[in-house]
Amino acid sequence: MRAYLKNPDNPASFNCDVLVVPLYSDKKLPRAAREVDKVLKKQVSQLLGNGDFGASHGETMLLPGVLGTGAKHLMLLGLGERENMQRQQWVTAAAALASALNAAKVKHIAILSDFKTPKGMPLAWTLQQFVVQITCATYRYTATKTPAKKDLPQINKLSFLAAANNSANKKALTHGIAIGEGINLARELGNLPGNICTPKYLSAQARKLGRRFDKLSTRVLGEKQMRELEMHSLLSVGTGSVQESQLIIMNYHGGKKSQKPHVLVGKGITFDSGGISLKPGSKMDEMKFDMCGAASVLGAMQAAASMSLPINIIGVIAAAENMPAGNATKPGDVVTSMAGKTIEVLNTDAEGRLVLCDALHYVKRFKPETVVDMATLTGACIVALGHHASGLLSNDDELADALLKAGIDSGDRAWRLPLWEEYHKQLKTPFADLANIGGPSAGTITAGCFLSQFAEDYRWAHLDIAGTAWNQGGPKGASGRPVALLCQYLDDLASAK
Repeated sequence: MRAYLKNPDNPASFNCDVLVVPLYSDKKLPRAAREVDKVLKKQVSQLLGNGDFGASHGETMLLPGVLGTGAKHLMLLGLGERENMQRQQWVTAAAALASALNAAKVKHIAILSDFKTPKGMPLAWTLQQFVVQITCATYRYTATKTPAKKDLPQINKLSFLAAANNSANKKALTHGIAIGEGINLARELGNLPGNICTPKYLSAQARKLGRRFDKLSTRVLGEKQMRELEMHSLLSVGTGSVQESQLIIMNYHGGKKSQKPHVLVGKGITFDSGGISLKPGSKMDEMKFDMCGAASVLGAMQAAASMSLPINIIGVIAAAENMPAGNATKPGDVVTSMAGKTIEVLNTDAEGRLVLCDALHYVKRFKPETVVDMATLTGACIVALGHHASGLLSNDDELADALLKAGIDSGDRAWRLPLWEEYHKQLKTPFADLANIGGPSAGTITAGCFLSQFAEDYRWAHLDIAGTAWNQGGPKGASGRPVALLCQYLDDLASAK
């Protein structure tokens, strides 16, 4: 999709498939909207005056065949009350617009953009959210489906009318497309079935990104190399599978060589049967989504390279397939991590932390400024936070605050949980340095405590995306979260530089 800033003399005459008029619940028409309304002989004013359109938050109305304008259709978008609007509400309004436009089957969209922005929301930020959501609406999953006889038209052009053609707004458009495309990449990888999206498929996608961007290079370690590094915890997860485990390292050189990198680490379990601790059969097909942490790393790395962020970023993916077999890891087995710590595997379905702990120890060699890992780690996170917020645990308050802020600013929110010493005690076992589970209580927190023991030498945060990585209870599909949060976080770091 392409996005533009346009300032026509008469917005009503601008040629497009749909002209969008955003309105607050006070129903006051901005200047450009008044010009359009005049051409339409007060049709918009009449709809507002009669109460046919209340401009409530996320409300949309499509008016077909608007004679006298350059648009084939007019769409009204309700934003709700401007005075009390929060950033999350703007994002959800933009998502509602994107959904309505998608259903309208159109290609070229124009949005009147001389509206007053809510307090604390620069115009550039509001435009970026429109771009992100509409770019996400262009996504179609077709990889394993017979092509339809007639594909739905896809939005390919987005114009903002009556918005200043300045550097901030231009950046908002380019960054919005990059973030939206990064989210869509993560969705596509998450949606692919486990027989296609294997650990080696993920490494192939990482290599593809390395060829696409000059500042991004990719390196992949196979099982032999990981064995030499004594990554026995990571390797223990994939022993029952015929698919070779992979450690994928993507290095984006956007800043000076002297700048310490910010590291993203993703869990890439391309299918999680639970291993010997076999999962129930119901909804086991959804365990193809257990690599969504890895998918989000790939999506964020693509977006960062597309935005040409002036910082150094390293993306690491620990990829494996967790399957039962005669040689698979068993409950009660003890494995030795790359850090030298021994781990009693009490449950082979708590495998994400086993691959991540070796990856977290591995990234020490990069002398990172920060490390953020993301994983569909615990069902307990869904119990605690549902499907609205990702769980956040961290050993550094400043890093945690930066991620929480990025979540609010992007509409991809997280909520922090503690890492108190009392929870660490739940991981004690008489047969190893620590167990891979801490009992039935506080499962998300004890998983974070486990990971924190391998991230003691740098500033680290963990995002549990078990409840947010894919849509559950409705139409199936990967959500692309937390790519938006990660991109906002990285962009904030770049802006600080």
